[in-house]
Amino acid sequence: MSINLKKVPNTSGVYKFFNKHEIIYIGKAKDLKKRVSSYFGKSFKDRKTSQIKLLTDKIETFTTKNEVEALLLEQMLIKENKPKFNILLRDDKTYPYIYFSLDHEFPGIYSKRTKNAVDKKYFGPFVSSEAVKKSIKEIQKIFKVRNCSDNTFANRTRPCIEFQMKRCSAPCVQKIKKVDYFEDVTSAKSFLSSSDTKTIQRFSSDIEKAVSKLDFEKAAEIRDRLKRFSLLKEEQSVVTMANDIDIFSVSSEMSYLGVSIIVVRNGKIRGTKTHLIKQANYVSLEDVYHSAIFNFYDNQTDIPKKILCANALEDKKILEKMIQAKHKKVVKIIHTPSKSIKPIFNLCNLNSMQVIKNHISKEDKYTFALSELSNYLGLKDINKIEGYDVSHISGDNAVASCVVFSKTGPSKNNYRLFNIPKKLSGNDIGSLEHVIERRLKYFDDQKTKPDLLLIDGGKSQLNFVRRIINGSRHSDLKVISIAKGANRLRATETIIGEKGILELDKYSKAFLLLQEVRDESHRFAIQAQRKNKRSKITKSELDSIEGIGKVKKQRLIKKFKSVKNIKSASKKDLMLVEGINEKIVMKIKENLK
Repeated sequence: MSINLKKVPNTSGVYKFFNKHEIIYIGKAKDLKKRVSSYFGKSFKDRKTSQIKLLTDKIETFTTKNEVEALLLEQMLIKENKPKFNILLRDDKTYPYIYFSLDHEFPGIYSKRTKNAVDKKYFGPFVSSEAVKKSIKEIQKIFKVRNCSDNTFANRTRPCIEFQMKRCSAPCVQKIKKVDYFEDVTSAKSFLSSSDTKTIQRFSSDIEKAVSKLDFEKAAEIRDRLKRFSLLKEEQSVVTMANDIDIFSVSSEMSYLGVSIIVVRNGKIRGTKTHLIKQANYVSLEDVYHSAIFNFYDNQTDIPKKILCANALEDKKILEKMIQAKHKKVVKIIHTPSKSIKPIFNLCNLNSMQVIKNHISKEDKYTFALSELSNYLGLKDINKIEGYDVSHISGDNAVASCVVFSKTGPSKNNYRLFNIPKKLSGNDIGSLEHVIERRLKYFDDQKTKPDLLLIDGGKSQLNFVRRIINGSRHSDLKVISIAKGANRLRATETIIGEKGILELDKYSKAFLLLQEVRDESHRFAIQAQRKNKRSKITKSELDSIEGIGKVKKQRLIKKFKSVKNIKSASKKDLMLVEGINEKIVMKIKENLK
């Protein structure tokens, strides 16, 4: 079905792409016509955009007053319709909050999850329940606020173990006055919402007030709280000079997306959150950031003044205005971390990449790389690659290797080595002819036959192998070569096909796979070639002398270091070696003269 782009207006707004009456993608634009038309131009698009273009059979647009309205509407429509090609980061559970039961006579402190908008009873959200538990323990140690259920509280007749551990003031059995307990609850809430410096100042001020009233017992109690607070501050595992900031990082690998969020409040990491999106369909990483930020703050009231994104966002000003319109908070989105926040920023980046690596299997990695390579080469499918390399030392001990890679990675059981005849040793072209002609005999079995041959070499090696294959029964075999770059630097290699140089992205999985196959064939050939050399080195003229076995030969070599030194050694020196008598010395001299 043809798409009529003439009806798309030149205004800001939201567009929806349909496939068979189902919404597959929702986007926003400053200029709808310009943005929608970009999907259907003749220029090459990335895989995801091409898929959208191919599937779309209907377009709907909705005009808004400005880009901010467009962004708000886009995110709300995405959340409602969940289109296939939009990323929507949703949690199975809500984020945890610290909750004070302020409607109780003696409020308690708890961990609570909620999907509803929060009020002054809630503090958070924290990005992990462990962070909530840790914060509640801190508050109990300093302010002794109860953590028991209302039912337990109502039925207590004596203090529990929390009182003995100095983590509760036991309001259940009237160990503290109501007004004093409420003061502790107020201080605990202030502790959560203010900085460490303000908390210390407040404690110090309270001590001075108690002393001025000659209430030394109260002053001592506040002093102990200050000590506990200082101790807890020292125990913090991660502390930064940055105050309140949220960090977002998005990484992509193959068909996966990794999203990491770190929340910093009062100079401490309150918690972290990671998302893994498998088989992710998205148009740009900016769309992913929009979705991540919108969903993260959807029901929040605790929004920092700064949001740090690992990638630069073109529409960050629009995103800032959207947050201000929705949450009535002024937020600045930045991309460059300060010196104080950089270690945590790097940690966020690491986690967004690590969450993908933790889930990518070996099979996923090679299947994706082979699929990408088949697209580059115009092949329907590549299931198996064979890589060839020839190795020799100054024309001697020449061997050739054949390594095999499939969708599960290196198939070491199918590796093969070929000893090169002496007459061809040092002749790379002749060696390749010898190896390929021998190997082609095995390709009559379709289970053995690969889909692609990779030759370590340049255009001449490729053309020669191509001629051999064209003259065989396997002329359908695809052959490419990988030539070393300038000064043998990695990522400067040239991939050569039958029609010339192949333009592969140097950071693509396909290119990295070809590098790996080349490196493995080279390693396997070198290993075999060195083994051959070592086996020849162990043989010497001493082996043919009667009366000298392996042990005596080792003793002679150990003492004299070489056969040359043994030749020039005197009879007396030779007889100093254990097991060497005059009769053996005479045979040594006779055979080595």
